[in-house]
Amino acid sequence: MIYLAFISLGLPDSLLGAGWPAMHVYLDVPTPYMGIVSMVVSGGTIISSLMSDKLTRKLGTRNVTVISVFLTAFALLGFSFSTEFWMLLVFAVPYGLGAGCIDAALNNYVAIHYTSRHMSWLHCFWGVGTIISPFVMKYALTHHVWSTGYLIVAVMQLVIGFILLFTMKAWNVNKRADDKKAEHKGLLETLRIKGVPSLLIGFFAYCSAEATAMGWTSTYLVEAHHISAQRAAGAASLFFIGITVGRFISGFIMNRLGDRKMIICGTCTALVGIVLMSVPSESALFAAFVVFGLGCAPIYPCIIHSTPDNFGKENSGSIIGIQMASAYVGSTFMPPVFGLLGNYVSFGLMPLYMLIFIALMIGMTETTFRTVRQR
Repeated sequence: MIYLAFISLGLPDSLLGAGWPAMHVYLDVPTPYMGIVSMVVSGGTIISSLMSDKLTRKLGTRNVTVISVFLTAFALLGFSFSTEFWMLLVFAVPYGLGAGCIDAALNNYVAIHYTSRHMSWLHCFWGVGTIISPFVMKYALTHHVWSTGYLIVAVMQLVIGFILLFTMKAWNVNKRADDKKAEHKGLLETLRIKGVPSLLIGFFAYCSAEATAMGWTSTYLVEAHHISAQRAAGAASLFFIGITVGRFISGFIMNRLGDRKMIICGTCTALVGIVLMSVPSESALFAAFVVFGLGCAPIYPCIIHSTPDNFGKENSGSIIGIQMASAYVGSTFMPPVFGLLGNYVSFGLMPLYMLIFIALMIGMTETTFRTVRQR
């Protein structure tokens, strides 16, 4: 049921990008307006991530998950019926609020109750959702209109929501007495815990690098290496393939190596991918983004999964909620910063840009592990 819920989280994430070339023409708005919709979604996600621990303690993980899935389904239905740009912005709010709650609540639930193997596979299923949606939108644009794509995914969300609703008793297998006993910690109180600030900076840095790869791969290949736009568009999926396959494979070895070693192994692999990005060979460049995706695969799940061990189960809900917020800040604001840098300096700086964030990530993550071991 948890894996299914994370497929529902991934389904809408790649839908806007796949449908926007047709959507902006229909809505009669400039192409860059997609960034406005993304910013509204991210704003809602950041707010709900910060509120997720309080809501989860009050309602329980299963109730928060079911409500959030239905909330995102409602938002997607709203997208499918939107005929004006402002309508997208209105429905982007419930979408962001629902996505943030699912993300934070389920990450905390799995981090506490399951091994790192299941955390890796959880995020693998998010990748499955992101892979499905572009094909849905392609079908919709080929046979109908873009709104049909949103309608289909909304129906898929509703089906998942009802499955979760009718199987809520299954969550009793991990019912926790400490859900209501532990007190919720506020933002400032959580930030005072030793090791948390460095953890948040590291997570922010990782998500900045990941989102840059997601958004700028095609442009980098075209602008810096003069690869045709058609071939570069196909190469944009290589990172998603690498990270999804990598998370599936990582699940088989995570329990043996542990979170910290997996983060180090993933970082080393990601660095190999960054080096390959500078090689003036088309095959090496295409391989680079697969390798970088494979390297990124264990980092996000392992940072999340290590949180209860590092800071205690009683604090993990508050910390993971703030982690999700820091993740969305990085993935929302740092790719546009690179876009400005590429536009005014050079898109060829992408490997260096990503190297800085990966180095900052491993430095801050290691600082966190050392700090909590010294307490």
